[in-house]
Amino acid sequence: MKKGILHFEVGEQVDVHLLIKTATKGIASNGKPFLTLIFQDKSGEIEAKLWDASSDDEELYTPQSIVRVLGDIHHYRGRNQLKIRKIKPKEDHENVNVSDLIETAPLSQEQMMDKITQAIFEMKNPNIQRITRHLLKKHQNEFLQYPAATKNHHEFVSGLAYHVVSMLDLAKAIASLYPSLDKDLLYAGVILHDLGKVTELSGPVSTSYTIEGNLIGHISIMVNEIGKAAEELGIEGEEIMVLQHLVLSHHGKLEWGSPKLPLIKEAEILHYIDNIDAKMNMLDRALERVKPGEYTERIFAMDNRNFYKPTFHN
Repeated sequence: MKKGILHFEVGEQVDVHLLIKTATKGIASNGKPFLTLIFQDKSGEIEAKLWDASSDDEELYTPQSIVRVLGDIHHYRGRNQLKIRKIKPKEDHENVNVSDLIETAPLSQEQMMDKITQAIFEMKNPNIQRITRHLLKKHQNEFLQYPAATKNHHEFVSGLAYHVVSMLDLAKAIASLYPSLDKDLLYAGVILHDLGKVTELSGPVSTSYTIEGNLIGHISIMVNEIGKAAEELGIEGEEIMVLQHLVLSHHGKLEWGSPKLPLIKEAEILHYIDNIDAKMNMLDRALERVKPGEYTERIFAMDNRNFYKPTFHN
């Protein structure tokens, strides 16, 4: 197995194929244009600058392009950077595809779908079950492929479904400890809370926000979808409003972009489960990149803290 770009040490030379995730044009202090490139492979992402970039370079080096890069690893402002010595587009005879270079969830789509289908099967309330099943079926293809975000957590292919499956495992464990929780509501909230991201985000590779994502957002998108699903299925009852509340309040705090604070017990727990899974994913990914005895780079979504990796860890 080839060594991932994140596993090279500072000072090591690299000769690797990488996928361009983003390419941003800038002007250097000498007035010459340059490109800030974020490269990725299965191990993660690394930033590089292409100095004195020509207009040809701008056309060649665009998101979703595969390139071959010769260079070395430098440390800059607390994180590793790739210093480009030579870069060129992948040639036809070079046997490397986009799927070889993008990170994917550790479970297969079939495994994840089995777990989610099982959770829906266990629901006792027919209104909650039917709405959840209807919306999952409607968006199933995208749901199984999309990431959960453009950055911060689960930002990899099938990350959205993996986030939901991990949250379902947490929900099941917590519900077994606190039997007063309504499992139907909790499971439905887990499955539906981020489903609007299939409309908010552009797709599984080089993910960005769609116009609808920027102007409306995944929370409002899904609240509308729940109402529409209930109408289409001829369902009436308080369950519709409660499901909408779970989606509206899952960010937990107004300053975290939650239109409503949780006002139902299952909504409060849904917020904690979502937060735990997102934070654990961020921490695991950041700590994977450092050796015992070192600190991670600052994690913006974790109050900009650097986390330490103890030396006695495995």
